[in-house]
Amino acid sequence: MSIVSTVAELSDSALGWTKKIDWLGPLALRLYLVPVFWVAGMNKVSGFDNIVSWFGNSLGLPLPWLMAFLATAAEVGGAVLLLAGLATRWIAVPLMVTMIVAMATVHWEHGWQAVHDPGSPFASKYTLGIEAGDAAEAAQRLSRAKDILRDNGNYDWLTEKGNFIVSNSGVEWAVTYFVMLLALFFTGAGRVSIDHLLTRRLRE
Repeated sequence: MSIVSTVAELSDSALGWTKKIDWLGPLALRLYLVPVFWVAGMNKVSGFDNIVSWFGNSLGLPLPWLMAFLATAAEVGGAVLLLAGLATRWIAVPLMVTMIVAMATVHWEHGWQAVHDPGSPFASKYTLGIEAGDAAEAAQRLSRAKDILRDNGNYDWLTEKGNFIVSNSGVEWAVTYFVMLLALFFTGAGRVSIDHLLTRRLRE
């Protein structure tokens, strides 16, 4: 028996028990994505007219009312279906399309980072549309804003619940959600889901 096969057998033996709880991965992905899409979708519902106007005038999307409706329906409906684990692989598709559209029309020009971090390697060179100078300038503006708040406000109280940041609105989060949805598309909802119950019932 070769060393490679021995290591493989030992690894399989050591980790084999995890198959009993392999439903945790898909469940965790689903539960993480539920509030993401529910909040995004309900924000669109409450300000639907503004979303339609933004899609048409700012983003230049064709048929802005239809595009806004589809995005809203995908996010609200997707949150509900992901929570239940129903039609998970099917709903992952329009949600992934929504993420691709968001990346292409909203986030791409801002580079990778969702939040400016001059210390990140993604801020040290030209990356997905953001130049190094932009990151440095953002850091300078953040520093200046903090100085103003220290001089003219109760800075300790203002930062008690968290630090101030410069939102960059890059593709980072949209890509993250896309990758999570892609994993669910291939793995399915897992055993703790309506999908699993329906599949088992059909097989029986």
